[in-house]
Order: sequence, then C-alpha cells, then structure tokens
Amino acid sequence: MTLSTNQTQILMIDDDTKLCRLVKNYLSPRGYEMAFAHDGAQGLEMVQTSHYQAVILDVMLPGMDGFEVLRQLRSVSTVPVLMLTALDDESDRIVGLEIGADDYLPKTFSTRELLARLRAVTRRAAFTSQAVTSQALVPTVAPNEYVAGDLRVNAASREAWLCQALLPLTPLEFDLLLNLMRAPNRVLSRQQLLDAVAGERGYENFDRSMDVHISALRRKLGDDAKQPKYIRTVRAAGYLFLPQTEA
Repeated sequence: MTLSTNQTQILMIDDDTKLCRLVKNYLSPRGYEMAFAHDGAQGLEMVQTSHYQAVILDVMLPGMDGFEVLRQLRSVSTVPVLMLTALDDESDRIVGLEIGADDYLPKTFSTRELLARLRAVTRRAAFTSQAVTSQALVPTVAPNEYVAGDLRVNAASREAWLCQALLPLTPLEFDLLLNLMRAPNRVLSRQQLLDAVAGERGYENFDRSMDVHISALRRKLGDDAKQPKYIRTVRAAGYLFLPQTEA
C-alpha cells in the first residue's frame, strides 16, 4: 500500500465498522489519513507492509484478540499503539500497558480525547526517534537493547538488568531510563522527559515530581547523585545519561 506523506498515517484495527467511519470522519479533516483492518491477522500484515505513525487497536477482536495482536506486533514493530477496551477492568488495562501498549481508551471515548491521546503518543515517539538519530547510541548487543557497563535495557521486552539481576522498575521508571539511555551525553530537560514518558497517560503534576521519580530510579540503580555512574543532574537544565566510556 502506498501512503501519502503529508498526513499522519494511522491504522485502526477494529471490527466495528460504524466506529471506524466515525473516527475517520473526525480525524481526516484534522490531518490524519486512516487505514482500517477488521481482524488481527489483517492488521498485523498491514503493519509489516506499510508505515504508520500510530495504531488504534481494539481489545475485543474476532479470532485473535487485541492482546495477542499486540504481542505479535511488538515482535516486529515499535509503532505507538493506543488500545481501545470495552472492559472496565483495571487488570486488563495493565496487561495491555505491560505488553507494549502506549496508552488506552475505553470504548466510550470522546473523539476529542482520542485526538489528544493520539497526539501524545505520536509526539512521544517522534521525540524518542529524534533523540536516537541525533546522538550516538549506547552500544547494543541485540536489537532494541542498550548497554552501559553492568546496566542492560531491552526496549522490546521492557526489562532492565543490573549485574545480570532483573531490576524491579515501574513502567514510568523504565520509560525514564530508556529515554535517557537513548540519548547519551545529551541533557534532557524535565519538560522533554515529561513529553517523552507522560503524554496524556494521567500522570497528574508529573513535572513537579520528576526529581522524585529520578531519585527512585537512582536508588534501584545504586547510583549516587553526587558521584553519578549513570544519571547526572545538570543544574537548572535537566538530566544526562553517562555512557559506558564515562561511567
């Protein structure tokens, strides 16, 4: 499929054709070009044959459900995924986030909220891509894996290890560490980190508690703020990740 480049390309995987039309009618005049798949297998094929800036994925699909689609999608793509769920169950939402969803919405969403969350996940992805391409990467030992000394992070599995021991990071702490490691020797401001990891995910007053989250991350890394091995605070500017050569 050939896609135009002057609009944001979105793939919606949902068997509700009426909802698909509603979303298309709302997003198309706002700079989004929509493509649709009505089952998981078709959606996975389209992700691998075309380039999309984001995927809207329904949990309740015929045959292969949205969780399985997401698992398989994450093995081949890092495209931002916004999940739709009709289930009012926190555990289902957590499962989606833990296996790689970037955000979720209940099926009773408003179109304005959908637009806001789409903008958030695509903005965060664009920021991460810019950070990766503008700086030398931390040496990798496997696809989507970043290493600095005894610290190893796998972006695909969303796991981090220190001295071969799995680190008990929260999803937010993992996102902070991953974004810092993807931009070694580059100062990231608190606002840049906020844009990268918070978006519209409900972290209220996240910017005012950034130092708390960084401190918690440092404790788990065994890092000393006064003599940092991994994360350096740059006064009045933000934070900087120290690659292996400076660790």
